[in-house]
Order: sequence, then C-alpha cells, then structure tokens
Amino acid sequence: MADIRNLLNQIAAQEVQLRDTQFLAPCVGGGKVRASVAGMVYTFKPQPQEFEGWGIFQPMNEKKAEMLEEANLPQVAEYLRLLKPLRLRLAYVLQGQTWLAYPVNESDMQQRLGVAKPVPVYLVTEGAVFEPAIARWDGAAWWFDELDRRADPLVAEQLKEQLRNGTEAENLRFAGMTPEMRTVYDLALQQTEEYQLRRQQQLEEERLRQMRRGTRRQQQVRQDPERQAFSGDESRVRDALRMGGGELEDVRDRGDFWQVEWTTRSGERQISAIAKRDLTVISSGICLSGRDRDFDLQSLVGVIEARDNWDF
Repeated sequence: MADIRNLLNQIAAQEVQLRDTQFLAPCVGGGKVRASVAGMVYTFKPQPQEFEGWGIFQPMNEKKAEMLEEANLPQVAEYLRLLKPLRLRLAYVLQGQTWLAYPVNESDMQQRLGVAKPVPVYLVTEGAVFEPAIARWDGAAWWFDELDRRADPLVAEQLKEQLRNGTEAENLRFAGMTPEMRTVYDLALQQTEEYQLRRQQQLEEERLRQMRRGTRRQQQVRQDPERQAFSGDESRVRDALRMGGGELEDVRDRGDFWQVEWTTRSGERQISAIAKRDLTVISSGICLSGRDRDFDLQSLVGVIEARDNWDF
C-alpha cells in the first residue's frame, strides 16, 4: 500500500512540475510542440493553435501548452546552437514559412542521414528561391537558422534568370554549376505554371498514343488469331525494349523467331528478327558486320542509337 502511495505522490509531483515549467520550442502553424520535463518527453497542442514561430510555452495539462510570448533572437540562437547545421539551397515555398530545400553538398547530407534528398525547412523567416541557407536538424525536422552569407550570391541570380527564361534542367549551363544546383533548379522549375501546362500536354499526348496503340493491337489480334496466345511473350519483348529505351510497335510469330517492329527514343522505326528462347538478335535489320547474334533485344536498342560511333 505504501508503494502505491509513493507512486501516486511521484505522479502528482511530476504534474505540478510540468505545470510550473516554461520551455522554448519551434512551432509550425497547426502543428505541435515537444518538451522534455523531469526526464519525460511530452507532446503538446499549442494554444493558440494557429501560432507559427518560436515561442515560450507553459503546459496547461499533459496535452496542451499555452504560448506565453514569442522567443527573442538570442533565445532562438542559443537553442539552434545545440543542433548540427547543414547548408541547403531553397527551392520553393510549401506553405506558410515552410520551404522545400536541397543540400548544397549531397555528400554532407549522405553522411548525416544516409541519403541525399529534398527536405522541408521550417520557420524560414527570410530568403528567396535558390538562396543558400543554414538549417539545423533536431532528429525529426530541419529548422531555419540563417541565410548563408559566405555563399556566392551570383549563383542564385543565375538560377533565377534561367528560371525566368524557362530553361529546361538538362539545358542548364553556367560556370561553376554543380549537380546539386541542377537538382534544386529542376525542383523549382516543376512548380512553374509553364512547366505544369507543358507537362499536362505531354501526358495527354502520351495517353492518346497509348490508346491508338492499344486499338491497333486489338485489331491485329482479331484479324490474326495466332497472336492471341502470344500476350505473355509480347510482354517479355516489350519489357526488354523499354529497359533499353525503345518502344514496341508490333510483334509477329514467325515460327522459330519473332519479327519485332519497334522505335528508338528519337522515333526511328526498326524491324528485327529475335530468337524466341532468349531474345538473341538473329537479324537486327541493319548492317552489324555479321555480329547480330552478339546482342540481345535490350542491348540492340543502344547499339542502334549509337551507330554513328561504331568501330567494328
């Protein structure tokens, strides 16, 4: 009985200590705040719930905490100094003060998290697209610290200019450009209205092409009953071509081999004879100096697309 009283007294003391504790924490609008009190980690719903920023909170109970006042800059700086920094480049606003960003150096993030990827950075109080920033990781989220004043400001300006011109990411070129810059540029480009309209048109065109191909193949199956048992093998041929970068147009059973009609990435049409057993090339449809059987269907795609550089 004494043990139960001691336990109840400890719980009561912790509740009193919890209500008497004030803590500093970052808060995203509509989110929650966390604090460690007496060795226990508590998660609170802030009051008011729409508050976004750095605040001084006091628990009302185990589930809610009242925001007493906004934290001042020295308090925030002291909090952030406890966390490890990483240099990121801002891509675009997700919502409110939350930006999507990409590491300035992928290997730095790789060493920290085991992966290099775009991440949301919270409470970004200054900065613009492509500007480099220092964010700090608390084990669960990245919090904005400050803009990276040591970085070359011309890089952000060059990226902004290319974005205004609508330059495709693969065509991005300027002195000192890194793969990370191309990645963050591509992230920002995908958010532009022009890009989204262009992508929507491409998807619609691809959908119509797929419909036409499906209709043509259905007609061919109805006209040629021997093709009806070929659907599984046709998938093998289609998959091999796609892995190589080609696209299947038609395939016909010729007894010992398949006659495959397909197109390259550039739309060039080819007709090849392919062995049924292992998709080895019997006849590529172009001159390979007798070396057709050195290739399978997948590798044939790359051989034909690079034919200008052959050295047989």
